[in-house]
Amino acid sequence: MNLLSDKLSKYDAPQQAKAAGIYPYFRVIESDQDTEVVINGKKVLMFGSNAYLGLTNHPKVKEAAIAATKKYGTGMAGSRYLNGTLDIHIELEKKLAAFMGKDDAIIYPTGFQVNLGVVSCLTGREDYILWDELDHASIIEGHRLSFSPKLKFKHNDMDSLEKQLQKCAPDKIKLIVVDGVFSMEGDIANLPEIVRLAKQYGANIMVDEAHGIGILGRQGRGACDHFGVLPDVDLVMGTFSKSLASIGGFIASSDPIINYVRHHSRSYIFSASNTPAATAAANAAFDIMISEPERVEHLWDLTHYALAGFRGMGCEIGNTATPIIPLYIRDNDKTFYVTNELFKQGVFVNPVVSPAVAPTDTLIRFSLMATHTFGQLDYALEKIEKTLKKVGILNPVLV
Repeated sequence: MNLLSDKLSKYDAPQQAKAAGIYPYFRVIESDQDTEVVINGKKVLMFGSNAYLGLTNHPKVKEAAIAATKKYGTGMAGSRYLNGTLDIHIELEKKLAAFMGKDDAIIYPTGFQVNLGVVSCLTGREDYILWDELDHASIIEGHRLSFSPKLKFKHNDMDSLEKQLQKCAPDKIKLIVVDGVFSMEGDIANLPEIVRLAKQYGANIMVDEAHGIGILGRQGRGACDHFGVLPDVDLVMGTFSKSLASIGGFIASSDPIINYVRHHSRSYIFSASNTPAATAAANAAFDIMISEPERVEHLWDLTHYALAGFRGMGCEIGNTATPIIPLYIRDNDKTFYVTNELFKQGVFVNPVVSPAVAPTDTLIRFSLMATHTFGQLDYALEKIEKTLKKVGILNPVLV
């Protein structure tokens, strides 16, 4: 008897979705990552990507990755701690630290590993981690590994955060960890109030800027800069897999914090370091982000147009204020159905269902890239309105 297999064989939700013809995951893309992709030989418009600046196909980014591979090879075969540090790693870290106005930075192989390794190692058994209930899964996994008490506060609710801060011992570390832009909902953390409360209660702040970099702030510095509170935030995290067209992540902070993290973060110490190609690609994308502000301007033109379009047709889109637009369906089966119907009509979007969210909070995640055209967006809006009307989702009250 195989108890493990017997237990796990009872999980058949994917099989049921496949049998119903609405399974939406692991769709195989046969082309480059662009505004239009090929799946099963069929061209579809991509509105499910995190490549907000549309740089994954930029010639300079590709050339940088190729040149780095030719010079350094394909992989590092070791961790940064031992044999895996290149001069281009150091160059990018210095550039990111200066960009964020911090003393130093560390780059990790993935953004998930940043949050996992940083959040888990900063605080002790008598300290506190305070986190927004809609924080990214990587933050949650990070604080699960910590021995510190964890205090959850309601999403973007400053009264709830203050009540949790009041539970903390005044002489212990209190680390508030939040997303700058929330990845599913598209809304922005109330960072001015978080900073005010942190100062009042002697807390520290870590902000995940994975979905803020390239979108908000001066030259794409993120939500912290957008609100003018970047100097008040102790740790700034970012990823390369969104606006910076690569894979990896970083943490930027003061010298004492970075020194400690560099020697205690297990997901950093015990992981092979970023490949030369990924590092060089992120570096090139970073330079393009700075030198081509028109990309961000066009992205925001598209965003305002899309937000007006969705509100005009009666979509429930919550408090989003970014190119991440949630279309609330609030039913698992309908969310799968809408995703499948839109795909048939040439529009790729992502379903977000339970257990990632509550069954009553399921949504379609619609995201924009700076390389989308208004014609592509109009096509998607038309097909979405037609499909949502078909399933009775649109609410005239919201128009």
